Amino acid sequence: MSDILEKPEHIELERSDSPSFDRKNDMDMTICDDCEHLTRYPNKWSKIRLGRLQDPCTQFDIIRLSREVLREPVAEFLGVMILVIFGTGADCQVFLSANPKVAALARGDFLSLNFGWSVGVALGVWVSGGVSGGHINPAVTLALATFRDFPWKKVPTYILAQCLGGFCGGAIVYANYFHAIDVYEGPGVRTIAGSGDLLATYAADYMSPVSCFFSEFLGSALLMLGVLCITDKKNGPPPPGLAPLALFIIVLGLGTSLGMETSYALNPARDLGPRIFTAMAGYGSDVFTYRNQYWLWCPILAPILGMQAAALIYDGFIFTGSESIINKPDARAARKHLHACPQQRNKIPAGVDNA
Repeated sequence: MSDILEKPEHIELERSDSPSFDRKNDMDMTICDDCEHLTRYPNKWSKIRLGRLQDPCTQFDIIRLSREVLREPVAEFLGVMILVIFGTGADCQVFLSANPKVAALARGDFLSLNFGWSVGVALGVWVSGGVSGGHINPAVTLALATFRDFPWKKVPTYILAQCLGGFCGGAIVYANYFHAIDVYEGPGVRTIAGSGDLLATYAADYMSPVSCFFSEFLGSALLMLGVLCITDKKNGPPPPGLAPLALFIIVLGLGTSLGMETSYALNPARDLGPRIFTAMAGYGSDVFTYRNQYWLWCPILAPILGMQAAALIYDGFIFTGSESIINKPDARAARKHLHACPQQRNKIPAGVDNA
């Protein structure tokens, strides 16, 4: 399982069952006859949005649905953007409304902003899950590429789309609360302590660098354990389509228990995208020089390493699926499989779950 939500299977057209069917000649004629009535690209945009694996008329292969080249990164972009809009929007509403000049009454508390982040994660995965797998987190993408079958060639595109989604989400929330920030800090005044920490994450003053790193490492590892658990078909997964609801519960629990000290980034794109925007919006270079490049070693490296550690532990001791590199057959198992009896030969070559 390399995705939080399973993506739909590719559609294949049936080929002829005629006894005299010859793959190279008859298929060429049969498939090409069908091609005359098949509209794979109904308009110019679909040619850009969709790619294709093979041309069946020249490769003598079954026509099947094209591999999507833009939908997956766009889905990740939208998923992260939705996550950041709900999360940072909740941050802004809770803290800005504490100023009586912004709102007559405070509009929320720490619990309500945790609900905002949890809803953002759930909705982001619901929007993107059926298309891209619903990673919406570069650390998740890297962990699935390292330990599962997620293709490394897709990793750069996913991470770029996720970071752009975070940037746009932060920009949208900033535009929405622009006047409230002016009232809160003063017209044209932008400081990290005032409103910059509503979009990107910053640690409490009493936290040491080691404590900051450990807090993010721990929260990210727990999040990854939850992701791997709910996608493990042999470990009590939620009903189909309800993985986002399970993620809602996980993120809500993490926020209410571990979110105070570093604002629980747990996601490099959730922090880096809005942080870049705040640097451009008037908060200056302090967003990067804060605590000796805090932005790099805490909200980026800590989640990545935490999720790698969690995936190693889960796959090493609990997961039995064949898509994990830990469960791949070694050379000795492969040699034994070659000499296995016919009844057993078709059962072993993948992983423990197929043995």
